[in-house]
Amino acid sequence: KDNSINLLEASVQAIQARCTIGEISLALENKWGRYQAGQQTAIGVYKETNMNKTFWDETEVSIRNFEKENGRRPRMLIAKMGQDGHDRGAKVIASSFSDAGFDIDLAPMFSTPKEVATQAVDNDVHIIGVSSQAAGHKTLIPQLVKELQNINAEDIIIVAGGVIPQQDYQFLYDSGVSLIFGPGTAIPDAVEKILSLLNKKK
Repeated sequence: KDNSINLLEASVQAIQARCTIGEISLALENKWGRYQAGQQTAIGVYKETNMNKTFWDETEVSIRNFEKENGRRPRMLIAKMGQDGHDRGAKVIASSFSDAGFDIDLAPMFSTPKEVATQAVDNDVHIIGVSSQAAGHKTLIPQLVKELQNINAEDIIIVAGGVIPQQDYQFLYDSGVSLIFGPGTAIPDAVEKILSLLNKKK
Protein backbone atom coordinates (compact mmCIF):
# COMPACT_ATOMS: atom_id res chain seq x y z
CA LYS A 1 0.00 0.00 0.00
CA ASP A 2 2.79 2.43 0.93
CA ASN A 3 4.57 1.68 -2.36
CA SER A 4 1.35 2.38 -4.28
CA ILE A 5 0.95 5.74 -2.52
CA ASN A 6 4.60 6.63 -3.19
CA LEU A 7 4.23 5.62 -6.83
CA LEU A 8 1.11 7.78 -7.21
CA GLU A 9 2.80 10.73 -5.52
CA ALA A 10 5.86 10.40 -7.76
CA SER A 11 3.68 10.25 -10.85
CA VAL A 12 1.62 13.29 -9.83
CA GLN A 13 4.75 15.29 -9.04
CA ALA A 14 6.28 14.36 -12.39
CA ILE A 15 3.13 15.30 -14.28
CA GLN A 16 2.88 18.59 -12.38
CA ALA A 17 6.45 19.32 -13.45
CA ARG A 18 5.34 18.71 -17.05
CA CYS A 19 7.78 15.89 -17.63
CA THR A 20 7.67 13.69 -20.71
CA ILE A 21 6.59 10.05 -20.51
CA GLY A 22 10.25 9.06 -20.93
CA GLU A 23 11.27 11.26 -18.02
CA ILE A 24 8.50 9.82 -15.87
CA SER A 25 9.62 6.28 -16.75
CA LEU A 26 13.23 7.15 -15.91
CA ALA A 27 12.23 8.70 -12.57
CA LEU A 28 10.25 5.61 -11.60
CA GLU A 29 13.06 3.32 -12.78
CA ASN A 30 15.59 5.26 -10.69
CA LYS A 31 13.35 4.90 -7.63
CA TRP A 32 12.30 1.23 -7.94
CA GLY A 33 14.52 -0.25 -10.66
CA ARG A 34 13.57 -1.63 -14.05
CA TYR A 35 11.16 -4.53 -14.28
CA GLN A 36 13.04 -7.65 -15.37
CA ALA A 37 10.81 -10.19 -17.06
CA GLY A 38 11.84 -13.84 -16.83
CA GLN A 39 13.91 -14.92 -19.83
CA GLN A 40 13.67 -18.68 -19.47
CA THR A 41 13.10 -20.52 -22.75
CA ALA A 42 12.20 -24.12 -23.42
CA ILE A 43 14.86 -26.07 -25.27
CA GLY A 44 14.11 -29.04 -27.50
CA VAL A 45 10.37 -28.46 -27.64
CA TYR A 46 10.25 -27.12 -31.18
CA LYS A 47 12.44 -29.88 -32.55
CA GLU A 48 10.26 -32.54 -30.93
CA THR A 49 7.04 -31.10 -32.35
CA ASN A 50 8.36 -30.37 -35.85
CA MET A 51 8.90 -33.75 -37.49
CA ASN A 52 10.56 -32.47 -40.69
CA LYS A 53 13.62 -34.71 -40.36
CA THR A 54 15.13 -33.51 -43.62
CA PHE A 55 15.16 -29.91 -42.37
CA TRP A 56 16.85 -30.84 -39.07
CA ASP A 57 19.43 -33.04 -40.81
CA GLU A 58 20.30 -30.36 -43.38
CA THR A 59 20.42 -27.65 -40.72
CA GLU A 60 22.74 -29.74 -38.57
CA VAL A 61 25.13 -30.07 -41.51
CA SER A 62 24.94 -26.32 -42.23
CA ILE A 63 25.65 -25.43 -38.60
CA ARG A 64 28.56 -27.89 -38.50
CA ASN A 65 30.03 -26.38 -41.68
CA PHE A 66 29.63 -22.86 -40.31
CA GLU A 67 31.36 -23.85 -37.07
CA LYS A 68 34.19 -25.51 -38.99
CA GLU A 69 34.81 -22.37 -41.07
CA ASN A 70 34.27 -19.81 -38.29
CA GLY A 71 35.46 -21.60 -35.18
CA ARG A 72 32.08 -21.34 -33.48
CA ARG A 73 28.37 -21.72 -34.07
CA PRO A 74 26.26 -18.80 -35.33
CA ARG A 75 25.26 -16.57 -32.43
CA MET A 76 22.11 -14.44 -32.32
CA LEU A 77 20.81 -11.89 -29.83
CA ILE A 78 17.01 -11.72 -29.60
CA ALA A 79 15.93 -8.23 -28.58
CA LYS A 80 12.78 -6.43 -27.50
CA MET A 81 13.23 -2.67 -27.38
CA GLY A 82 11.24 0.22 -25.99
CA GLN A 83 7.96 -0.38 -24.20
CA ASP A 84 7.07 -3.53 -26.16
CA GLY A 85 6.21 -6.11 -23.50
CA HIS A 86 4.95 -8.86 -25.83
CA ASP A 87 7.71 -11.44 -25.57
CA ARG A 88 6.02 -14.72 -26.52
CA GLY A 89 7.13 -14.55 -30.16
CA ALA A 90 10.68 -13.67 -29.16
CA LYS A 91 10.85 -16.69 -26.87
CA VAL A 92 9.51 -18.98 -29.60
CA ILE A 93 12.25 -17.72 -31.92
CA ALA A 94 14.89 -18.13 -29.21
CA SER A 95 13.82 -21.71 -28.48
CA SER A 96 13.46 -22.81 -32.09
CA PHE A 97 16.75 -21.28 -33.27
CA SER A 98 18.51 -22.82 -30.28
CA ASP A 99 17.08 -26.19 -31.33
CA ALA A 100 18.41 -25.54 -34.83
CA GLY A 101 21.95 -25.14 -33.46
CA PHE A 102 22.34 -21.40 -32.94
CA ASP A 103 23.84 -19.98 -29.76
CA ILE A 104 21.16 -17.64 -28.45
CA ASP A 105 21.28 -14.62 -26.14
CA LEU A 106 18.18 -12.79 -24.90
CA ALA A 107 18.27 -9.06 -24.25
CA PRO A 108 16.39 -7.85 -21.17
CA MET A 109 12.85 -6.68 -21.77
CA PHE A 110 12.41 -2.94 -22.47
CA SER A 111 16.02 -2.50 -23.58
CA THR A 112 17.17 0.67 -25.28
CA PRO A 113 18.88 0.50 -28.70
CA LYS A 114 22.16 1.47 -27.02
CA GLU A 115 21.84 -1.36 -24.50
CA VAL A 116 21.11 -3.88 -27.26
CA ALA A 117 24.09 -2.69 -29.31
CA THR A 118 26.37 -2.96 -26.28
CA GLN A 119 25.14 -6.46 -25.40
CA ALA A 120 25.56 -7.57 -29.02
CA VAL A 121 29.20 -6.47 -29.04
CA ASP A 122 29.93 -7.82 -25.55
CA ASN A 123 28.51 -11.23 -26.54
CA ASP A 124 30.19 -11.15 -29.96
CA VAL A 125 27.02 -12.06 -31.86
CA HIS A 126 26.68 -12.39 -35.62
CA ILE A 127 23.04 -11.33 -35.72
CA ILE A 128 20.54 -9.25 -33.79
CA GLY A 129 16.96 -10.43 -34.19
CA VAL A 130 14.59 -7.58 -33.30
CA SER A 131 11.09 -8.65 -32.33
CA SER A 132 8.53 -5.87 -32.72
CA GLN A 133 4.88 -6.06 -31.69
CA ALA A 134 4.19 -2.48 -30.62
CA ALA A 135 4.84 -0.27 -33.67
CA GLY A 136 8.20 1.07 -32.49
CA HIS A 137 10.19 -0.41 -35.38
CA LYS A 138 10.53 2.78 -37.47
CA THR A 139 12.12 4.61 -34.55
CA LEU A 140 13.96 1.97 -32.54
CA ILE A 141 15.60 -0.04 -35.34
CA PRO A 142 17.24 3.00 -37.03
CA GLN A 143 18.46 4.02 -33.57
CA LEU A 144 19.95 0.54 -33.11
CA VAL A 145 21.72 0.83 -36.48
CA LYS A 146 23.17 4.17 -35.41
CA GLU A 147 24.31 2.80 -32.05
CA LEU A 148 26.10 -0.08 -33.78
CA GLN A 149 27.80 2.38 -36.12
CA ASN A 150 28.89 4.48 -33.13
CA ILE A 151 30.82 1.51 -31.71
CA ASN A 152 32.14 0.29 -35.09
CA ALA A 153 29.91 -2.79 -35.05
CA GLU A 154 27.92 -2.23 -38.24
CA ASP A 155 29.02 -5.65 -39.46
CA ILE A 156 26.47 -7.24 -37.09
CA ILE A 157 23.46 -8.32 -39.15
CA ILE A 158 20.04 -7.02 -38.13
CA VAL A 159 16.88 -8.98 -38.91
CA ALA A 160 13.39 -8.05 -37.80
CA GLY A 161 10.17 -9.90 -37.17
CA GLY A 162 6.75 -9.51 -35.69
CA VAL A 163 3.85 -7.24 -36.50
CA ILE A 164 5.42 -4.94 -39.07
CA PRO A 165 3.22 -3.50 -41.84
CA GLN A 166 4.31 -4.39 -45.38
CA GLN A 167 4.49 -0.70 -46.29
CA ASP A 168 7.27 -0.25 -43.70
CA TYR A 169 9.49 -3.02 -45.08
CA GLN A 170 11.39 -0.85 -47.56
CA PHE A 171 11.99 1.82 -44.92
CA LEU A 172 13.59 -0.82 -42.68
CA TYR A 173 15.65 -2.28 -45.54
CA ASP A 174 16.89 1.22 -46.35
CA SER A 175 17.72 1.71 -42.66
CA GLY A 176 19.97 -1.35 -42.60
CA VAL A 177 17.74 -4.35 -41.86
CA SER A 178 18.76 -7.42 -43.90
CA LEU A 179 15.67 -9.63 -43.52
CA ILE A 180 12.12 -9.16 -42.28
CA PHE A 181 9.85 -11.98 -41.14
CA GLY A 182 6.14 -11.28 -40.84
CA PRO A 183 3.47 -13.16 -38.90
CA GLY A 184 3.06 -16.76 -39.99
CA THR A 185 6.65 -17.19 -41.20
CA ALA A 186 7.64 -20.85 -40.93
CA ILE A 187 10.62 -21.35 -38.63
CA PRO A 188 12.48 -23.58 -41.14
CA ASP A 189 12.21 -20.82 -43.76
CA ALA A 190 13.59 -18.24 -41.33
CA VAL A 191 16.46 -20.52 -40.27
CA GLU A 192 17.41 -21.29 -43.88
CA LYS A 193 17.34 -17.62 -44.94
CA ILE A 194 19.43 -16.49 -41.98
CA LEU A 195 22.00 -19.26 -42.48
CA SER A 196 22.19 -18.35 -46.18
CA LEU A 197 22.71 -14.69 -45.28
CA LEU A 198 25.45 -15.58 -42.78
CA ASN A 199 27.27 -17.66 -45.37
CA LYS A 200 27.14 -14.80 -47.89
CA LYS A 201 28.58 -12.38 -45.31
CA LYS A 202 31.65 -14.51 -44.63
